[in-house]
Amino acid sequence: MTRILTRLGLTVMAVLVGLMLLAPILVIVPMSFSDSAYLAFPVEDWSTRWYQNFFEDPSWRESTFASLRVAVLVTLCAVVLGTAAALGLVRGHVRWKNLIAGLVVAPLIVPYVIVGLAVYAVALEVGLTESTLGFVMVHTALAVPYVVVNVAAALATYDQSLEHASMSLGANPVTTFRLVTLPIIAPSVGAGALFAFITSWDEVVVSLFLSGPSMTTLPVQMWSGVRVQIDPTVAAVSSLLLLVTIATFILVGLARLINSRRLKRLARAQGSNA
Repeated sequence: MTRILTRLGLTVMAVLVGLMLLAPILVIVPMSFSDSAYLAFPVEDWSTRWYQNFFEDPSWRESTFASLRVAVLVTLCAVVLGTAAALGLVRGHVRWKNLIAGLVVAPLIVPYVIVGLAVYAVALEVGLTESTLGFVMVHTALAVPYVVVNVAAALATYDQSLEHASMSLGANPVTTFRLVTLPIIAPSVGAGALFAFITSWDEVVVSLFLSGPSMTTLPVQMWSGVRVQIDPTVAAVSSLLLLVTIATFILVGLARLINSRRLKRLARAQGSNA
């Protein structure tokens, strides 16, 4: 009886905490359909005018395309660099491995305001402010640690005998990595890519130092919409981003589930062949 009451209490507490965390987010959705010229809740008159404003306003469209372009490039760069770094840290025999690992994950520890100030001083000197290259370089540095952590965790628990078997059959290291290692660690690489994309897509602190009239990312545009003027378009954009985030996590979850079932089928097939 005591165990049942304990589980019930923990369940109720978890539900209440979840509602407390989700309530402010869910309030944004009805606010985005308000006809009011300012952010207001509860909604009195319903309208889709702020969604229409988002798609018709050039400043919102340009900032959205800029963020998407930067986030895609950052994801590609972070996955390549982070996977290579994880392989080197887990499999490599290098001196000062712990020091190198600490430097790789340092962007997770250093406050973004300090990073932004340092980046602004350097980028202004070399002319990388308000440029796609500048955003990609900085966001990649912030995103690489997430890829390294995810891929390194997968490699640390990975059975290397599969690689040895592949190379004993004549496959070179590149072919072994492409056909054996990469498919097995693909879920972790995908998780790292997702975190890298979200890191770039949502980053606002460092982006404030790099943005300007020539190039502004969506988070900076949203910050300006709240800070400079109370623009209800921000609520519409937030709702769309929430929808995209939920859809992305669902797709990633389905991909991990499909990959897990595929690996189980392969393990059963290997066991039956043995």
